Formats: sequence, C-alpha cells, structure tokens
Amino acid sequence: MSDIKRVVIKVGTSTLTHETGKTNIRQMEHLVKVISDIANAGIEVALVSSGSIGVGMGKIGLDERPTDTASKQALSTIGQCELMFMYDKIFGEYGQSAGQLLVTKRDLDNDEAKRNLINTFEKLFSYGVIPVINENDAVAVEEIVFGDNDTLSAIVARLVQADKLIILTDIDGLYNDDPKENPDAKVIPVVTQITESLFEKAGGRGSKFGTGGMITKLQAAQIAMEADIDTVVCSGSDSELIYDVIEGKPVGTLFTTKEEYKRKQN
Repeated sequence: MSDIKRVVIKVGTSTLTHETGKTNIRQMEHLVKVISDIANAGIEVALVSSGSIGVGMGKIGLDERPTDTASKQALSTIGQCELMFMYDKIFGEYGQSAGQLLVTKRDLDNDEAKRNLINTFEKLFSYGVIPVINENDAVAVEEIVFGDNDTLSAIVARLVQADKLIILTDIDGLYNDDPKENPDAKVIPVVTQITESLFEKAGGRGSKFGTGGMITKLQAAQIAMEADIDTVVCSGSDSELIYDVIEGKPVGTLFTTKEEYKRKQN
C-alpha cells in the first residue's frame, strides 16, 4: 500500500452508534473489515475506540448523556463489555485477534507504567494482535470530566511511534467556516501550523452521545505534529477512506510538519 508500517486509528462514538445510541453494526463491521485487510497487508494497526458510555446508554435505553460521574462510570462498564464483545467477534470473523487496553492519565504520567504499556503494545504487535484502546472511564474520574480519546489517540501514536494517525469523525475534516451555517464552507485540505485562528474556527461540541468536537481533534493533531506524526481527520461514514489515507491520497484534512507541504502553501 505504501511505506507506512504502523498506524493508529481513532473512531468516535458518532461513527459507532446510531442516533438511538445503539451500536451501528454495519459501520462497525465495515471498519473492522478494512482494518483487518490493512493488517493482512502487513501494516500494524492500533485502534483507539470511543463509545463505551454511548453504547452503554443505548443498551439500557437512556436518551440523554448523564452529567454525574457515577452514572457515566457505570455506563462505561456496560458499554465497554458490549464494544469488546463486538470487536472480538467481528475481528475473529476476518481472521484477526484483538486485545483490550484500558488506560488512564496515571498510566502515562508514571514512567514505569508507561514503559510497561509500551512493552505491551510491542508484544501485541509481535503476536499479530490488534490493540483496541480506550480510557478506563470506570476508575479515572478526571478522564471522564476532562479527557477525550482524540488526545489519547495522539498520545498512543507517540508511544508506539506510529507513521500516521487517522481520526475518524462525523464530518469531512476541518472547515474554513461553519458548514451548518455557511453552505459555501470548504474543507481545509492541509494544515502545517495550528494557530489560535484555527481553534476559533473549530468551536462547538460533538454529538449527544460523545464528548469531543473539532477542538479536541486540533489538540490531538498538535500533539502528533510535535512528534512529526502526520494526522488525518476525515469522515468515519466510509471506512474505505482509510485506504486512501494510507496511500497518501488527499482525504479530509492533513495535519503535517513536512517541508514539502509547507513549500506548497507558501
């Protein structure tokens, strides 16, 4: 496919669930199929998956995301079971094995814990297993209130020294204006420097089942760019786009520090 050897893919709650909060089985199966095919091509993939609280809401029939910590922690345990059951089942159908990693900010702040986490990633890759990562919402209070898996995906990309980070979301990329209010708004194809004006363009929250928005994706891209890791933010509605990203085709918004792109913009 390309010279990419290792990639981190982040999928958001809005991609994994219907408006009802129930699991979007077709989307999930299509995503797993593409990831399995990429793995068959020799590319190591780590999947950072949101959705535990959203799926938990759908599982027990809640229409609105609760605001209290205890409810969100309880929902995360319900939804995480469902998510991993589905991932394990579908990956198995395509001849792949998945391994779950639930991490907290504590794990990343502690040097010994971080080394152990890196060693676990490397061993999973050596076994040909696809790591499926989520924040450990059931015990990490601060992660539920302040955390998001966009940031986690960038941190994972740095930990495993990924060649590329792909963030799948419910829009096509970073727009130059609000596409809901301006029908002429266009996706910005390449960003080589994240500025305050970009953060201003990225205002707003995500779906009622998720926590993120474009702001968290900019923050994630910034973390990855500091490690010279290209990040692509694109629509998760068509998992086939992952092939295009890996092959270097223009999809969504590419965040890069590469000089060739900087020259094109100047």
